[in-house]
Amino acid sequence: MFKKLQERWKVNMWNLLLILLTFALGGSACGKLSGILLNLWSNDKTFIWWVLYIILVTILWPFCVLLISIPLGQFRFFKNYIQRIAKKIVGKKMSQSLENIQIAIFASGNGTNAENIISHLKTISNLPISVSLIVTDKENAGIHEVALKNKIPIFVIPKSDINIGDEILKHLKNHQIEFIVLAGYLKKIPTNILQAYERNVINIHPALLPKYGGKGMYGRHVHEAVLANKESESGITIHYVDEIYDNGEIILQEKCNVLSTDTAETLGEKIHQLEYLHYPKVIADILESKMNVKKND
Repeated sequence: MFKKLQERWKVNMWNLLLILLTFALGGSACGKLSGILLNLWSNDKTFIWWVLYIILVTILWPFCVLLISIPLGQFRFFKNYIQRIAKKIVGKKMSQSLENIQIAIFASGNGTNAENIISHLKTISNLPISVSLIVTDKENAGIHEVALKNKIPIFVIPKSDINIGDEILKHLKNHQIEFIVLAGYLKKIPTNILQAYERNVINIHPALLPKYGGKGMYGRHVHEAVLANKESESGITIHYVDEIYDNGEIILQEKCNVLSTDTAETLGEKIHQLEYLHYPKVIADILESKMNVKKND
């Protein structure tokens, strides 16, 4: 138990003991003070007295532990501790007061990036975000398993529909989608969708754009081209999507070294690690900004 607390709070054993002592003394102090204050009003410990006592203890506790933490040298810890609690409470209230931002993920492959994004967003309790739809152009792609596992509706784009943009847009509107994430999606996004979701469609490309972008440049093809040209570095580019392949405004680029011993497979693994690390964070940051705009509106 003590070791887990040390790891969680990142303190040594001596500081941990002082922190626990502060908790104990702070709790006793605010309990005693609350009793004294209420006895000035009434000595009759009725139901209302106890309700008021609990409320007073809750209000006084932060002040008591902060005061006691000063002589014990733990003021910084408890200041940060109380601030974290306050942020969680505010974040929870905010998420309850705002409607969820509904997002759709477009994918054509196994869905590893999509699953990583879904998992990451689930860990952010103060952001009201829901992955409400997955769109794919492949009937047998691994993304279907990701959708099933996470109980997310999936729309398979019919191959024969000449008005496919309208069909996709209808599904997006039915699911109240506000933001679109491309995660290994190989088809061009129809113009009417880009117009309806201007600056609300983002993509990740496995190279440092503008190099190695354009139609047909995806996955292994990109890595083979990078190696063939003996590049010393490669990386990822997260960008907004426009009507031209891999052309939209760049949001973030991250690099990795390309070694003389690298193959398409080993370079691909380096790129995947960058994708898994950075793409979910960028998505969360953008959606948090949008949430703040909603809040201010």
